[in-house]
Parts: sequence; structure tokens; C-alpha cells
Amino acid sequence: RSNAGETMAWSESVDTVLSNKEGLAAFRTFLKSEFSEENVEFWLACEDFKKTKSSTKIALKAQKIYSDFIQADAPKEINIDFHTKNDISQNISEPTLSCFDAAQSSVYCLMAKDSFPRFLRSEVYKELVKKHQDRNQKKWLPFL
Repeated sequence: RSNAGETMAWSESVDTVLSNKEGLAAFRTFLKSEFSEENVEFWLACEDFKKTKSSTKIALKAQKIYSDFIQADAPKEINIDFHTKNDISQNISEPTLSCFDAAQSSVYCLMAKDSFPRFLRSEVYKELVKKHQDRNQKKWLPFL
């Protein structure tokens, strides 16, 4: 369970939010409201992909990530530059655990520089901070 201090710590970096279950859920809700949740979904899919051990699973997961996020008209197509997209397209037939690194890094930067600062100013984030502050006050009020 998060506490108010942890909620406030989320404002320090996008990593803090991405590594916290409740923070991630709030960030995802915010991205949905901006119609850009594919970014965090792609980032999470890549994190999962990099932990894959079996070569058959690597090929299957890579193909799924490619068809979900990379190929033209993918259902959750991410916004990456032509060269990165082209590199992935050329290497997808023999994927490696690092085949999405450039795209993941690009999406991460987009979230960190663009979405994250807006998230910190959003009602979603403010409500969460307020909720945790209220919860903390309730804990301590009986002792005042």
C-alpha cells in the first residue's frame, strides 16, 4: 500500500510511477484520458519481453508486440520514427531480447518529457495525493 510520501515521490521521476502498482494504474488512467495509453502498454510489454527465457516464447512475444504496437495500422500503434520502425520490421523475423530497445527508449522519453509533466498537473494525480493525505491524517488524528 502506498503512503502520502510515496505518492509525492512519484513526482520525482516517471520510473517511480512505473515501478509502483498504484502509481502505474493512475498514470495509465491519465494516459487513457489523453488517448495515449498505448505508450505505457508498449513499455510494459517490452519490460516483460526482456525477461523471456525460451526462444520460442521470444519469437511469439516479439511477433505479438510487433502486431499490437509497431506494424502500420496496429491496434495500439505507437508513435516512433521511421528508422526505428523500419529496423524492427527488418529484424522481427529473427528477434533478439533487445530488438525493441530503441523503440522502448523513444516511448519512455516521450512519456517522461511529455505525458509525465502533464500527469503531475492532472486531477488524477491531485486526487491520489489528496486521498493519501486524508488517509494519513485519519491515522494520526486520534493522537492529536
